[in-house]
Amino acid sequence: MSNPYKTRAGGATVTIFVPYDCGNNCPFCINKKEYADPTGFSVEKICESIALMDDITPECDFVFTGGEPFANLTDLQVMLDAIPPSHKIYINTTLPLLHGVTRRDILAFAEKNREKITCINVSRHLVRYVQESDDQMMADMAVPVRVNCVLFQDYPKEKLPDYLERIRRLGRPVQFRYDYTDTTPENLYDREHDPIYQDLCRLARYTGLDGCRMRCGFHFDYHGMELTYHKTLPYSTIVETGPDGITYDVLYDILIKQTGELHSDWTGVKLDVEAYRKAVFEPYDLRWLEWV
Repeated sequence: MSNPYKTRAGGATVTIFVPYDCGNNCPFCINKKEYADPTGFSVEKICESIALMDDITPECDFVFTGGEPFANLTDLQVMLDAIPPSHKIYINTTLPLLHGVTRRDILAFAEKNREKITCINVSRHLVRYVQESDDQMMADMAVPVRVNCVLFQDYPKEKLPDYLERIRRLGRPVQFRYDYTDTTPENLYDREHDPIYQDLCRLARYTGLDGCRMRCGFHFDYHGMELTYHKTLPYSTIVETGPDGITYDVLYDILIKQTGELHSDWTGVKLDVEAYRKAVFEPYDLRWLEWV
């Protein structure tokens, strides 16, 4: 770190990489290679880092990702229990039925933790990169569920209408995602040259835009179903000089790696914990930019 930290009120979102792999090989995933060698993976160390982040920012959001959080329900429960109720908790998953985990097990887990889990984000792509459980599981969950779909490279846009109808029947919102490894500050808000935005405008009613320095969301209504097109930059730190004349590393995300190690960015930068204790807080700059 070369500058003091600044982050939003409540603290940067803390993303936890679970210490076990998934059974998928999504082409846009940058995490897969990290799970090839599980040396040093530790639920105990992850829980220590959760406690540290709670101590510094007791109202930050936590996100479990992987890997696959539902590959080991026992360890996931341990990590969930380490997070006090002052935090929102999100889980990114494919809802896989792996290692003896059954449909009933996952539904019971969601029911048991309905007061802890803010939302489960389920990957369901136009191209089936992942091992999928039945769709009805998403409708049967005792907690809020959002469907995530990455529209990668030359995605089969002719499948979009059927896909949208498939998800609409479940009564759950869907978020289409741009391949964030290709996102730049120059194309983050681009519409004119963005084929995904153009395709969605032909299928759904555009309702507005929210955004900030780091990410944005184009919102649509598809026959009463909430639909968002999300774009985000491939890093989570922006270097910026504030009104006080001080140059800050502005943090949006903090990562807890599978080993429990803390990073301040997705690009391998380690977090300076003592400097983060002194971070300057600002209002979150995500706001509605347009409303139709």
